[in-house]
Amino acid sequence: MTAATRQEVLSLYRRVLRIARTWKAQSALLQDTERERLYIAEEAQTLFRQNKQVTDPQSIKTYIEECQARIEIGLHYRNPYPRPTYLPPMGLATQKGRKLRAQARLRKQAKPIYLESHDETS
Repeated sequence: MTAATRQEVLSLYRRVLRIARTWKAQSALLQDTERERLYIAEEAQTLFRQNKQVTDPQSIKTYIEECQARIEIGLHYRNPYPRPTYLPPMGLATQKGRKLRAQARLRKQAKPIYLESHDETS
């Protein structure tokens, strides 16, 4: 990891923690605000630690883009949780063989960048 990339990752981490400290829930209830703040901080800590050992520049770039997308979506919609994705038609087919591989490929293509790490931690 280059020094510039390291600086960018640390800057993103600090930004997420600042957002968590100042976050206010849409419902304006104190318990919702605290729950969402805790979720933001724990999710960031989990994902950043999980990807700490990644050295491939392309993977690092993908993770940085994912983090930026999740920040922007969370701030825009005032919702810290990942937005749902919608599977393509026949996305839950249980057939085996070629059709199953095709469905898996379609599901992978339909997954937005801001959810790339979400399934790994859930």
